[in-house]
Amino acid sequence: MLAIHGWTPDHRLMTGCLEPVFADRPGYRRLYPDLPGMGASPGDGVGSSDDVLAAVEEFIDTRLSGESFLLVGESYGGYLSRAIAHRRPEQVLGLALICPVGIEAVRERRTLPDRRVVREDPAATAGLDQRDVADYLDMAVVRTPETARRFRDEIVSGLRVADLRTLARVAARGWELTTRPETGVFDRPSVVLTGRQDHVTGYADVYRLLEHYPRATFAILDAAGHNLQIEQPDLFGRLIGDWLDRVEGETAH
Repeated sequence: MLAIHGWTPDHRLMTGCLEPVFADRPGYRRLYPDLPGMGASPGDGVGSSDDVLAAVEEFIDTRLSGESFLLVGESYGGYLSRAIAHRRPEQVLGLALICPVGIEAVRERRTLPDRRVVREDPAATAGLDQRDVADYLDMAVVRTPETARRFRDEIVSGLRVADLRTLARVAARGWELTTRPETGVFDRPSVVLTGRQDHVTGYADVYRLLEHYPRATFAILDAAGHNLQIEQPDLFGRLIGDWLDRVEGETAH
């Protein structure tokens, strides 16, 4: 399984939500790369999303060398994963998208719900560094000590080490790939998870992709924003588990 994190954080965003799922599923080799300019990956020579995608495909060719694999992408990583699945339909056995960028890569063109907090615990930010409180409050729909802890450990940890110059170069190009990710139909077991209160990528634009994924479960989770894997961990785990069951059932024959 190859897991691709979103914009600015690093692999810890993905290990935090996926490793608990695989604790009871032996036999999977999991790969958690850092995208260029994020985590431990240098961003030299990267100036566009096309460059980022090329780096991911080079990683696939080097580390997987023609092997089949499952693909999981979150947010911007979901945008890249859509392109990889359509470029490599015989290699990608299943696709999971978590709060993916939908039909509109440029933020100003996205259809987004209003910001809304569904649950608020006054003690939520007690364990956060004051530098991180504003970022957490801007993103959190369910504000509790547990979501704040996971935000600190799984997301802020990556934000602290990001190469902001590389990210600025890519962002200046609007994040868009030269060619839209969908080139036809991806006809493998898939799951697409969106947050009803996600004001970053939203949910409406994702549903405009429905016809390209005839084997996909599409779900809008209430009480979930852009970090739905943190805010709805049990439901997240069950839906990812169902996806894995479907992939396993298909590849067993």
